Amino acid sequence: MIFLADKRDYYEVLGVQKGCSDDELKKAYRQLAKKYHPDLNPGDKEAEARFKEVNEAYEVLSDKDKRARYDQFGHAGVDPSYGAGGAGAGGFGGMGGFDVGDIFDTFFGGGFGGSSFGGFGGSTRTRNPNAPIRGNDVNINLNLSFMEAAHGCAKVVTVQRLEQCAECGGTGAAKGTNPETCPACNGTGQVRTQSRTPFGVIQSTRPCQRCGGSGKVINTPCTGCNGKGRVRHTRKITVNIPAGIDDGQTFAMQGQGDHGRNDGPAGDLNVTVSVRPDPLFERDGYNVLCEVPLTFTQAALGDEVVVPTIDGKVKYTVPEGTQPGTVFRLRNKGIPYVNGRGRGDQYVTVVLEVPKNLNQKQKQALKEFEKVTTEKNYEKRKGFFEKLRDALGGEEK
Repeated sequence: MIFLADKRDYYEVLGVQKGCSDDELKKAYRQLAKKYHPDLNPGDKEAEARFKEVNEAYEVLSDKDKRARYDQFGHAGVDPSYGAGGAGAGGFGGMGGFDVGDIFDTFFGGGFGGSSFGGFGGSTRTRNPNAPIRGNDVNINLNLSFMEAAHGCAKVVTVQRLEQCAECGGTGAAKGTNPETCPACNGTGQVRTQSRTPFGVIQSTRPCQRCGGSGKVINTPCTGCNGKGRVRHTRKITVNIPAGIDDGQTFAMQGQGDHGRNDGPAGDLNVTVSVRPDPLFERDGYNVLCEVPLTFTQAALGDEVVVPTIDGKVKYTVPEGTQPGTVFRLRNKGIPYVNGRGRGDQYVTVVLEVPKNLNQKQKQALKEFEKVTTEKNYEKRKGFFEKLRDALGGEEK
């Protein structure tokens, strides 16, 4: 268990200021996620822990509502285990995890006339103990490569979930028997009591202890589920990943979570995606970024070069005199829009590679080349020295 005091500040984890923009937040997250990604640090437990910490911080700070709660209440504002969760400080029902209704329940047995003090916490309205109850959601994390996330894919995942017991059909009673109406509460699931207090006679309603609030008792429990009506099973489920999904996004597979009780609907399977960094490509929204190295000759004279894309290699003609850092655009070569038509673009940055380990002949050739060049061949250099002369001249005056 991680205690509140053990958690670092989320802004500190990502190395950003509290009032940073969304773009600054995303940039910091990408750099750290790539730095500590388990695939780039195999066997490094510390890097794995930092990667999880970075993802946890970004998951909170990238969400507008969660970030606002975190800024106001710290970790307690976004971590239900510390009592605040999503409740914040709105009213008496969420004061740091203390429900005033619960306090009155402790002293006065649940409120007046079957309901707690109005406005001081949750209502204790009588509900049907046998009403359908939706099953819980099941949450999993799925690791994808950059290409799998870009193009979409099918993955088989192993999921543990609660399913209706096949032996008893979900009743919890052994074959040949049925649950019986609880004699203590007559099937209501609740019992009423009265107690005298300094405030007068107070009537309270509590869950029936005999049946646990279900309104039914099982005299002969099913051996398959021990009377619970549901059994945990391990299932393999095929998950279809939509093309264009991004790192940290979650999508739901309806009805693939825990089965409900009393014929209630099943919960969902929530799949959160983690995308591994790619050695060639980087994602910016639905656009793809990459770099292409050019030689001095290619940049100076122009050339037809091969550029990698997520769809394969394409040819691109680099114009004569291309400068380092030049960015050219490949339309419709980016990431497909999730559940929509169209896609982003690819932006390719030119990187000039300076030759190393030159022999004497090569060095002499470059020196001869330098002798025949003029300022017309170096516009930036010419402009730099003109500005330098103006600056020095200004100082002399």
